[in-house]
Amino acid sequence: MPKMKTKSSAKKRFKVTGTGKVKAGVAHKRHRLISKPKKMRRQSRRTTVLSKADGIIIKRNFLPYA
Repeated sequence: MPKMKTKSSAKKRFKVTGTGKVKAGVAHKRHRLISKPKKMRRQSRRTTVLSKADGIIIKRNFLPYA
């Protein structure tokens, strides 16, 4: 059985924490920021932890060796 390949796009977008959770950057931060609320812009500066269900999908399908 050949080894599974890690998706290159997922490698660049997601990180796995020491406890196994998946971190990702917050969406909607590229352009048209003036029309978004200040609270949303401020809270979107940092990364966020994905939900458990989304984390399982990412780890199983895209990052098999993480």
